[in-house]
Amino acid sequence: MKKIWFAIVRLCGWKYDIPEPGTRPELGHCVIVVAPHTSADDYLLGIACLWKLNINHHIFIKKEFFNVFTRRLLVKYGAVPVDRGNRNNGMVQQAVEHFNNEKDWTLVVTPEGTRKAVKRWKRGFYEIAMAANVPIVLAYLDYGRKVMGVGPVFHPTGDFAADLPKIMEFYRDKQARYPENYNKECGVQ
Repeated sequence: MKKIWFAIVRLCGWKYDIPEPGTRPELGHCVIVVAPHTSADDYLLGIACLWKLNINHHIFIKKEFFNVFTRRLLVKYGAVPVDRGNRNNGMVQQAVEHFNNEKDWTLVVTPEGTRKAVKRWKRGFYEIAMAANVPIVLAYLDYGRKVMGVGPVFHPTGDFAADLPKIMEFYRDKQARYPENYNKECGVQ
């Protein structure tokens, strides 16, 4: 299945910006932030990039997507069910427990939290990285250039207000599938 998906992505004109093993950042135990996120296609493309990276990745997905027909497939591809309708869902603690209990566990997060335009990124990715003491790796999908890849490693300082503008600077030149739904000034005051 992976080979077929790689071929489809390539036929659509997409390329990968992934450093070779040995020269890329450590991706086996980190939070990977992916932006911009304005389309369901982002996941379909992003999964190819994650497969190319060959890491034990996980992604939080609404529990409503898990049913008798989809559960096995979603779990196989790293999905972890979460109650997004409940603000006190323990998502941060759940992720921290995985990081603490598993050697190679990588969480992939789209901090916009939705495909619609937002004023601010959700800060859960940052809180998870801080609590688990893991780095944040910046990854992207650039529809303008049809390139997806992995950027720099960011080590959070604990000062979200100071760190977010530095993170956002990396994404400033990345084009979303639906640019009108991507706020390049998101959270930067």
